[in-house]
Amino acid sequence: MTNILDLIGRIFISIVFLLSGFHKIGNYEGTVGWMESFGLPGFLLIPAIILEIAGPILIIVGYQTRIAAGALSLFCIATAVIFHNDFSDQMQFIAFMKNIALAGGFLFLVVNGAKGYCLDKK
Repeated sequence: MTNILDLIGRIFISIVFLLSGFHKIGNYEGTVGWMESFGLPGFLLIPAIILEIAGPILIIVGYQTRIAAGALSLFCIATAVIFHNDFSDQMQFIAFMKNIALAGGFLFLVVNGAKGYCLDKK
């Protein structure tokens, strides 16, 4: 039972990034414009898409889980600080805290790795 719950947990924490990565591909120009409104160059969208698609896949299948989770944890912290820093707006504060919570969840994977149903051999 622990192995299946580990897999379900990895899917749950990863799916939002996987879907977001595909959404960014489908709305590439709009996302570039949104990023540029925060002063970020549009070319940074490409590595963000790669991370948001490859990271969750690696975590779900349990291959290089610690590395992928570490990268996504840093990504969550960076996006929280860059995009959700208007604490006078309650929705932005909640989005900030969700990103920090997700970063914490990914840190659990950095420490523990994938325990069951994974490609990594321990």
